[in-house]
Amino acid sequence: MLYAQSAGGAGSLTPILMIVLLFGVMYFMMIRPQQKRRREAEAMQSGLSAGDEVVTIGGLYGTVTDVDDETVLLEVAPGVQTRYARPAIARVVTRAELPATPATEDADTVKE
Repeated sequence: MLYAQSAGGAGSLTPILMIVLLFGVMYFMMIRPQQKRRREAEAMQSGLSAGDEVVTIGGLYGTVTDVDDETVLLEVAPGVQTRYARPAIARVVTRAELPATPATEDADTVKE
């Protein structure tokens, strides 16, 4: 009789353990990856600078001409500029390069 009561008590922990396990799996399979993607998107959007070629969430390609706290000004065609909210930028296609330093001639080069 005592064995039946103790076995019934241990059986009540199984559903609770399964619920905790289910929440753990959901956290590691769904919540953490989503948080990581959001942090990466925020870092990309905060790192925008003039000259970067970007794609908006609508699929429009453009070159960043001006950036402020909340908006980005894109040049989508020569002379055509549009303003977008920072979160509307989906990805950066190419980063703006720093101006190259002029190459100096070596003394050993042969001039023709």
